[in-house]
Amino acid sequence: MRVSGERAYEIALLLSGKEVLVPRYAALSYIYNENSEILDQAIIIYFKAPHSYTAEDVVEFQCHGGIVTANMVLESVLKCGARLANPGEFTKRAFLNGRIDLSKAEAIGKLIETKSVSAAKLLSRHLKGELKEFVEKARIDLLEIIAFTEVTIDYAEEDLPPDLEKKIEEKLCFLSLQMERILENSKQREGLIEGFKVAIVGKTNVGKSSILNRLLCYERAITSDVEGTTRDTIEEDVNIGTHIVRFVDTAGIRESDNKIERIGIERSLKAVESADIIIAVFDNARLADNEDMTILKLLRQDGENKKIFHVLNKCDLESSFDKKLLDSPINLSCIHNIKPLTNVLNEYLNTLDAGDEIILSSLRQINAVNLTMDNLKIAQDLIKENALELFAFHLNEAISALSSITEAYERDEILEVMFNKFCLGK
Repeated sequence: MRVSGERAYEIALLLSGKEVLVPRYAALSYIYNENSEILDQAIIIYFKAPHSYTAEDVVEFQCHGGIVTANMVLESVLKCGARLANPGEFTKRAFLNGRIDLSKAEAIGKLIETKSVSAAKLLSRHLKGELKEFVEKARIDLLEIIAFTEVTIDYAEEDLPPDLEKKIEEKLCFLSLQMERILENSKQREGLIEGFKVAIVGKTNVGKSSILNRLLCYERAITSDVEGTTRDTIEEDVNIGTHIVRFVDTAGIRESDNKIERIGIERSLKAVESADIIIAVFDNARLADNEDMTILKLLRQDGENKKIFHVLNKCDLESSFDKKLLDSPINLSCIHNIKPLTNVLNEYLNTLDAGDEIILSSLRQINAVNLTMDNLKIAQDLIKENALELFAFHLNEAISALSSITEAYERDEILEVMFNKFCLGK
């Protein structure tokens, strides 16, 4: 149980009956209620401001396990004047008190929810300040550029560095390329944070539902020899190596007069559009027909920016399918062994790990970088036209958008750069 605020230390003394608590020292103490009755024996740790998560006085009560004891201690804390924290309030206070920036706050929230080892490692890098360091460096570069521009506009009599315009263009070009790379890497690896979405598609009775069941290790989807058994999409999460993957079992894609089945097929097509990875399943024991060719055509049209794995299922039966139609097919007999598929998936997902690349962890951050890039591109055109006032405006917009990833941008920062760089007003 954690209490934060200006009266946290006072409450800790009231409940423990102690006269003093040494900061950052684990003290074993009895906990008393307002009637001086012992509720529990707990460890109390006092974190004196600003050396705490919220940068306020914080006290932790480490009680014995059990709901009843914890509730009694909580009730006594509330009677001493505390209140229950709102969702996310401790992290909000940490941000407002300058302990963390927005990028770290978002990383903390996602780290709590993540089920992926790879995502946890990436978010831990954000907690360390990797994204903040990048934003701060880019901010400094942009501030220097805008300081050059402000000096050119308002202090033309001062001596300025030679080849100023060329240097500005080179720096803007470099920053734009950095932003593009980060955006591309973030979009390709979005599944690291949210979980990769994998659509299992194919015509009826090729074994899509059987593959899902083997991946889950239980009978989640109904399997039958009757065509069209799966009428709707079925979604389940599975760990593949260190990655969390959401598999979507889809209805067989084919022409159908059944209204309900047609709805399922439409949802299958939507699943293909929204998936990061597609597993296209074909029946090794049957000749390729028009339905198979329709699926291959669909994948060529809608799968340009997606990773597609062709799976030839039922390889324990005599082969009739023309393998030349498929690109490096994975030979599988899902009722006997699902490993050939999971091994290939794991190898591919491992190639998507961020490594040392900076990855944006939320749509808000991606939108901020997109807006930054838009303004940088406009600014690059304006500097060539020597439209310095408009150039400065769009640079300010770029700085503001980029700064929103971590903290608000103050225009006074430009003045500091101007005076530090050019020693104006001597």
